[in-house]
Amino acid sequence: MTVQTNTPSGETSPIRLVIHGGAGTITRARLKAEREQAYTQVLEQSLTAGYSVLAAGGSSIDAVIAALVVMEDSPLFNAGKGAVFSNAGRIELDASIMDGSTLMAGSVAGVTAVRNPIRAAHAVMTQSPHVMLIGHGADAFAAEKGLEIVDPSYFHTEFRWNQLQKAIAQERLLQDHDALSDTPRPGADEKTDKKRGTVGAVALDRRGNLAAGTSTGGLTNKRFGRVGDSPIIGAGTYADNRSVALSATGSGEMFIRTCAAFNTAAQVRLLHLPIIEAADNALAEVAAIGGDGGLIVLDPKGNYAMRFNTRGMFRGTIGDDGVARVGIFS
Repeated sequence: MTVQTNTPSGETSPIRLVIHGGAGTITRARLKAEREQAYTQVLEQSLTAGYSVLAAGGSSIDAVIAALVVMEDSPLFNAGKGAVFSNAGRIELDASIMDGSTLMAGSVAGVTAVRNPIRAAHAVMTQSPHVMLIGHGADAFAAEKGLEIVDPSYFHTEFRWNQLQKAIAQERLLQDHDALSDTPRPGADEKTDKKRGTVGAVALDRRGNLAAGTSTGGLTNKRFGRVGDSPIIGAGTYADNRSVALSATGSGEMFIRTCAAFNTAAQVRLLHLPIIEAADNALAEVAAIGGDGGLIVLDPKGNYAMRFNTRGMFRGTIGDDGVARVGIFS
């Protein structure tokens, strides 16, 4: 299937790139000034990398990859180099990408040796007959296609390792409390995952084509090969020239259960709702079953939305003027 290009022959579309670096309890009180500056710098670098592709006439797919690789290579975000640890002390990475002009898509889940999972997802889309590859098979496929393979120690950061130790200690404390007391857990109703650092990008190129991509390390202390929404087309990522390109971040299980990405796109395409209203509707459905998070959405005319129902979301956009604009707090 080929979805037609939105731009008539001889005309060019405005260009636009929108990115996110995760949503959650992100406030000025919790984020020190120097760390805020570090996040802002990487977000601007990501936007500039994607913009360079678009400004030169490159494709939205290549722009998405360029933007996400910058964030995957940064230890600040929960993707690639900065990914969180599973309960077993492993890094297990997920990513997906989708081309709005063809509805082709690719994703990987549970990879442990690919430096840039978004490149692996793209290889699945363009160099295989499949949509999703997982685990050792996905790692082997990436190596076969010549992608950069690293020792798993490349992903190890002390910050994330310490996060895992704290999560394990807190889990044991709660288990001990449950065993010894009939009273409610202390803080049992509070969300322990304060920030979900999934990264995502959506882009519109000169030919009017949309693309979307998402990459993540998942949840700290995750078990049993857990996979969230990020590598699942229609849950965490979606792109269709007839509606929108979208990337999600947040409570993965709830985004899967509500098919949040496709839900948003379907509202725009079939109900002709404005993208902000469609995104807010999708987030409301996520919230109704106990989840939270955010969405970045981009339509074929260059209209975009960055919506979230948390205290903050790392985010940014850049368009024809080449000026990177970033935000963190609500």
